[in-house]
Amino acid sequence: MTIWTLGSVNADLVFRVPHLPAPGETLAATDFSRGLGGKGANMSVAATRAGSRVEHIGAVGEDGGWMKDRLAGYGVSVTHLAEMRGPSGQAVIELDDEGENRIIILPGTNRRIDIMGFDEILSEAEEGDWALFQNETNGLLDFAQAAKARGLPLAHAAAPFDAEAVAPLLELLDLLVMNQVEAEQLQTATGLAPEALPVRDVVITLGAKGARWIGADGDRSFEAPKVRPVDTTGAGDTFTGYLVAGLEQGLAMAEAIELAQRAAAVMVTRMGTADVIPKRDEL
Repeated sequence: MTIWTLGSVNADLVFRVPHLPAPGETLAATDFSRGLGGKGANMSVAATRAGSRVEHIGAVGEDGGWMKDRLAGYGVSVTHLAEMRGPSGQAVIELDDEGENRIIILPGTNRRIDIMGFDEILSEAEEGDWALFQNETNGLLDFAQAAKARGLPLAHAAAPFDAEAVAPLLELLDLLVMNQVEAEQLQTATGLAPEALPVRDVVITLGAKGARWIGADGDRSFEAPKVRPVDTTGAGDTFTGYLVAGLEQGLAMAEAIELAQRAAAVMVTRMGTADVIPKRDEL
């Protein structure tokens, strides 16, 4: 079985700073690194390291060959990761000594994916496969409709939050993953509380406070593992990738959430994004 991920691929440019700068402040960074990132790439790597087979659908630019090679090296299929003219996605990440971050995104080729190819790509999908996507690419509704036409369970991470992008998708989703801020933003935009959304399963991540699952069996809370974070970048993507992988592998929702929480807890103890997502045997 396979998880078909429509998602961004970014070069993560990480600047370590003593604190997040205030408006107008010039601040000297204490370290710099370049790594593989993007919410889509992070989720694909996480799902792969959880033990699932992943087909990544997306695009990189002329400068993105190293990112495509690295994804392939991590075991993610890049058959449907196109190479285009222009810059790849870029993320400039400021990371402070407490593990908090601020991120600036250049979408690049992530917003130029050929949406006309979704039907053909997903025609390769089989029963038991899942489809997964988030808000850093174009073609969200087209992908959702193509996935549902194939009968695939559809999971969406509503990040970065965009009410206009998320609202048309709700009726098509089987699983919606959000953090607490995104859940509040969606409620403000739609007037619907999480328990009133037309989605079978809603999972809200609460950082160190754990997670909340709203499904057919009611509303359940999960306590987070206790760790000392050094970098929260990519933790939510790791959670989502592991969660969908667990479900694709046949775990019950509660088991999949607990697996995803362990992965995210390990992730925040590491510096970096896709390159340091933990493997399942590390949990």
